[in-house]
Amino acid sequence: MNIVFDFGGVVFRWHPPSLLARVWPQRVSSLEQGVAAAAEFFQNYSGDWGAFDQGLIGADEVVARISARTGWSRAEVQQVVDAVPDELQAVPETVALIQDLKAAGHRLFYLSNMPEPYADGLEQRYPLADWFEAGVFSGRVKLSKPRAEVFQLATARFGVAPESCLFLDDHPVNIDAARALGWQALHFSTAAAARAELQQQGLLL
Repeated sequence: MNIVFDFGGVVFRWHPPSLLARVWPQRVSSLEQGVAAAAEFFQNYSGDWGAFDQGLIGADEVVARISARTGWSRAEVQQVVDAVPDELQAVPETVALIQDLKAAGHRLFYLSNMPEPYADGLEQRYPLADWFEAGVFSGRVKLSKPRAEVFQLATARFGVAPESCLFLDDHPVNIDAARALGWQALHFSTAAAARAELQQQGLLL
């Protein structure tokens, strides 16, 4: 099986309300405030942040756009942008799952919406080339999920058929997009739940 991993919220920690609570304690003092602030800041990964994800604008531009749109100061917005690399910590349980899937003989790839500066940082900090055969970062190909084109580019780059891929992602819209193109897909909540599902499918002991 060709198993394709999303990164944020799957392989790496990504919980924007908690991130904003750490970076902006003066603004975010509850989970509800964090959820609301994250929705305004990231716009569900469309808008300004979506353009950053796709590599269409750089970090300075996304800071300027978010500040202009929200009224938050550039210094505050810059704090969040600068804090993202520390947020993206590998999830040990998912790393163990990757290693077990690899040991079981599956081919592993990744498909991640990730601005290029953060992609560069992950490659420097983690052995991605040991964990995965290949991967696609949205910021480098100027395409992002859930657009069909990025899934098509991924299968072409990996040299695999869509129906041979099992995609693990934490966003239902991306799961739906993959399935519409003939991929198999598993909505990821936790590594333990994913492991149980993969065991049920006979892909892991």
